[in-house]
Amino acid sequence: MKLQELKIDVDTMKLEVDVTKPKGSFAVVVCDGKAKLTELPHHGETKIITHQGKVKRVKFDEGEEF
Repeated sequence: MKLQELKIDVDTMKLEVDVTKPKGSFAVVVCDGKAKLTELPHHGETKIITHQGKVKRVKFDEGEEF
């Protein structure tokens, strides 16, 4: 699975992300007290699909240079 769940400190409601761990570009998506991290593809699109203000899914459309 491309989405990795991140832990949120319930006492402070803060999220800590190590920016050196993922290689390249990444995105963090937060909704309803949950946080998930995904690395972005080198060539392609990553779409965050919402419904009624909440994240429903994350879609990946990857390609490769010819």
